[in-house]
Amino acid sequence: MSTFGLISYATAALGFVLLLAMLATSWQGRAAGRRLIVAVAATAVWAAMLAWQAGHPDLPLLLVYTVEILRDAAWIAVVLGLGRGLIARPLAIGARAMWILLLTVAWALAALREAGQLRIGPDELFVPSGIAMALAVLVLLEQVYRNAAPGDRVALRFLVIGLGGVFAYDLFLYSQAALFDGISEDAWYARGLVTALMVPMIAIAARRNPQWSLDVFVSRQAVMFTTSVIAVGAYLLLMALGGYFLQAFGGRWGAVANLVFFVGAALVLAVVVMTGFAQRRLRVFVSKHFFRNKYDYRVEWLRFVETLSESGNADVRRTSVQAIAQIFDCPGGVLYLRDAAGRWYAPAAAWPMGLEDLPEFQPIEADHAMARQMRERQWILDLRELGRERRATRKFEAPAWLGERGPVRLIAPLLDGNELRGFVMLYQPPPPFEPTYEDRDLLRTVGRHVATLIAQQEADLKLAEARQFETYHRLTAFLMHDLKNAVAQLQLVMGNAARHRDNPEFVADMVTTVGNAAERMKRLIEQLRDSAHASTASAVDLVGVAQAAVGRCADRAPAPELAELPGERIRVHADAGRLASALEHLIRNAQDASRPTDRIRLSVAAADGQARIVVADRGAGMTADFIRERLFRPFDSTKGAKGMGIGAYQVREYVQGIGGSVHVASQPGQGTQFEIRLPLVAATAGEA
Repeated sequence: MSTFGLISYATAALGFVLLLAMLATSWQGRAAGRRLIVAVAATAVWAAMLAWQAGHPDLPLLLVYTVEILRDAAWIAVVLGLGRGLIARPLAIGARAMWILLLTVAWALAALREAGQLRIGPDELFVPSGIAMALAVLVLLEQVYRNAAPGDRVALRFLVIGLGGVFAYDLFLYSQAALFDGISEDAWYARGLVTALMVPMIAIAARRNPQWSLDVFVSRQAVMFTTSVIAVGAYLLLMALGGYFLQAFGGRWGAVANLVFFVGAALVLAVVVMTGFAQRRLRVFVSKHFFRNKYDYRVEWLRFVETLSESGNADVRRTSVQAIAQIFDCPGGVLYLRDAAGRWYAPAAAWPMGLEDLPEFQPIEADHAMARQMRERQWILDLRELGRERRATRKFEAPAWLGERGPVRLIAPLLDGNELRGFVMLYQPPPPFEPTYEDRDLLRTVGRHVATLIAQQEADLKLAEARQFETYHRLTAFLMHDLKNAVAQLQLVMGNAARHRDNPEFVADMVTTVGNAAERMKRLIEQLRDSAHASTASAVDLVGVAQAAVGRCADRAPAPELAELPGERIRVHADAGRLASALEHLIRNAQDASRPTDRIRLSVAAADGQARIVVADRGAGMTADFIRERLFRPFDSTKGAKGMGIGAYQVREYVQGIGGSVHVASQPGQGTQFEIRLPLVAATAGEA
């Protein structure tokens, strides 16, 4: 029996060690949880020591006695903590004092016997102490359970059953020892397995009492696996018993019958294990009897999100149907979405089949009773329930072509806020399936998530289209801006042609102006071909670019002035024509903001590895808020119908595109200064 005792108590020790790990990792700091953890740890130590004693009978009895008393004392502390206010004060004080007294007396007797002053020792107290401690725990449990409120009794039930069963067995064990003058070896060794049965009871009790600050979680997968193993083990045990009886009482045909019986039993087991029906039945049993919720929402939500993210945005509608269907093990489903006009809900995707394989699914009008009820009341339609009892669904009518015997079982809305974007039709899940409030709540939740995802995808598509149009409009605006300047020059020439056509200087200037306009329009055509920026960017002389810009803007008052130029060449990497156009934009803006008698000055310099071009005027100026909020915003102009509001924006975009920066300093009534900074290009050998 020592081997059985070793297995028995080792099983209890392993069970309480696993329970201790579960409780310790989920403890949140409250005293009730701490007392329970200490009691579980004490029980694990107690079981491990008795497992050791099964193989080492010479273990000191005083040590066994001490661990027994400490284990019982730990559970007394747990019960007293739970029964605070429910147990009479004298009873609580007596329970605490009793285990201290029993432990003190035992150690005193051991010391006196060791000194030769007494013949009795702690072994004389072993049985009476066991009876006293078992009675104390049982009385305290009875007080707590009887005086607790009806709602609290439900939460305490499993702890009372588990702990009461263990100490009731202890009372039986020690009472039998007192009657028959010795502890039964069989009962002593079976005590370990009896105590091990307490482990699931404590785990369930901790799960049902969150006020203990123990957030205990046992995964459904673990429970499913354990239950499956137990069920298969029980089946094999019954088959073994059946085979034994066939062998024993079957006569000369017993061996043959035994063999046939085992082969048949193995086939039955294989069919049961491999068919999904048994697994679904087991899943329902575990959900009903071991968990408060039908679903493991963490697992379901992770799988739902993973399925949605598998195909990215390419096939989000089809994967949405798959993600919802797999929660309920549905073999398929169809997604309906509202059309752009808002008049119909039409099939948009299906899983696992394609829409071309489902011609029977027809569009549904947006004002149909089903769509209206889903939109207004968020109802989920169960076609089987509709067929059995129409009153239960408040006459929730489905389209006639669906039929109550068709493949569709559930119809769930896809709500984005209060807007019904569509709905999903799910095929009949495998039995057993009857939708509960949890199924309906989960369907509403995932439906809202899918509706939001589809709405986001549609918004992304519209945004992509808007960006394409924005690019087109921006290019058009830039072309119109440059063409407007060229047309303004040509109009100015044509306006003066009638008076100065015979003036040779005017004719020469006109030819130059027309040439500049033609060059500018040619450059615009090259930009449309997307070749100018890539092909003409090179090291250019900034002084020459500045002189060209000032010359082109000299036809308007106030004419810009070019400051004293530096003696050395200043080279930057840019397109000479586009950089000159950028400077022209700044000068033209300065002319628009200045009076004819004001002064506009352009200067060029180089310092600290940078080229600096400054356009300064004494015009109206700008506020800091205007510079920060509106100056570089495209299509925001202060010139009314005469301006397009993209000149400054175009200058900044081009300068930043070639590695430079634009800085603005301005004050109302005192003028504005634009400064362009560009990186210098090192001079090559032989250049001045």
